[in-house]
Amino acid sequence: MRHKDVIFLLSITITVDEIGNQIEQSQEREVFANEFDISTTEYYQAGALGLKPEKKFEVYNFEYNGETKFKYNNDIYDIIRTQTKGEKIRLTGAIKNG
Repeated sequence: MRHKDVIFLLSITITVDEIGNQIEQSQEREVFANEFDISTTEYYQAGALGLKPEKKFEVYNFEYNGETKFKYNNDIYDIIRTQTKGEKIRLTGAIKNG
């Protein structure tokens, strides 16, 4: 299956300014992916844990470096689950609040 969607994996770093405020900085990296549907079972199981999975994408393992967020269509998602499928990994995301 050809990867036809584009997502951005976000690397997050925290820096501290001169007065001690923590500042979150992100660096994004573009990767090609395939979008998958969230299954009904997966949706309700996550809901029981207080999570709301909204998007799932599959990328190659070598492209994923443990990032905790991804961006798709200018929305930022927290990665709430990863699932390895051979040479690929599926990233399930919940929309970031605020």
